Amino acid sequence: MRAAILGTAGYSGQETLDRVLAHPAFELAALGSDSLAGQPASALDPRLARNGASATPAFVTNAEALASGADVVFLCLGHEEAAGIELPSEGVVVDLSGGHRLGDAAAYDDWYGFTHPDPGGLVDWSYALPELLPPTGRLVASPGCYATAVLLALLPLGDAIEPDSVVVDAKSGVSGAGRNLKPESHAGHVLENLTAYKVGRHQHAAEIEQALGFPVCFVPHLLPVKRGLVATCYARPLADDLRERLEAAYAGSHAVVVLPDGVAPQLARVQGTDAAEIGVFEDRATGRAIVICALDNLGKGAAGQAVQNANLALGLPVDQGLRLPGVLV
Repeated sequence: MRAAILGTAGYSGQETLDRVLAHPAFELAALGSDSLAGQPASALDPRLARNGASATPAFVTNAEALASGADVVFLCLGHEEAAGIELPSEGVVVDLSGGHRLGDAAAYDDWYGFTHPDPGGLVDWSYALPELLPPTGRLVASPGCYATAVLLALLPLGDAIEPDSVVVDAKSGVSGAGRNLKPESHAGHVLENLTAYKVGRHQHAAEIEQALGFPVCFVPHLLPVKRGLVATCYARPLADDLRERLEAAYAGSHAVVVLPDGVAPQLARVQGTDAAEIGVFEDRATGRAIVICALDNLGKGAAGQAVQNANLALGLPVDQGLRLPGVLV
């Protein structure tokens, strides 16, 4: 199946390219990047020329990549740009941005700061978390990295937790801010520091509420690492089978694992992979449930999940082409 990538020069685009090149069922049809159009693939990374100059096609504009007639198109663009793109009439489209995640068009003004250019078209998109909310059509909106971790931890719990009690403390590596330069992502700001940001107003809170059916108190932080994400979710339990619910939800998954009792997720074990770890604990002092999810924000939180969604939409095995094993150190 022929695959095209738009916005390949960004972090999520690069990670998607890496997985497409290794995917046994995908052939790379077009590399889209308006900033690199006309240049060889090696302009992005010299390693792309190791197998010969013709192994990977040269860059074209995003518009040309979109018109390539690919069976699957990955949108690795900014939120507003992805929201306004003119979609192909056929083939699977997987959007890694937030441009099609919310069903309520008015919410884009509140959470993303722009008016959605195609409010009527949002109904055609399925918000897809492969293990729990598989895609239902050819237009697929992949969840954000924070939302992925929170939903993996909480969605299977259903009515076993008290909605008003949920608090999420999440921390992500600096690559979650994207490749464009920002003062808050400079090394001098990030290194030897830990910073909360977008407190009470991060856009992923909207999709978390949409999927769970209730709002949560969500505070993200910036970690002084390149990649990886940990979300610690606190809730008052209404049942005593939280572990059983999570284990049942992921019993058939190779990407998401519920760790044994007493074992906590670790960033190092999921960095560079498309896997996720979940740990379940009880706070001895308060009786609150603590559910922790660790994943790679560029893997399971972006490119890996997008490939999972593409696999499902195309009728392929869900984990095909994923980067799952970590490295023992």
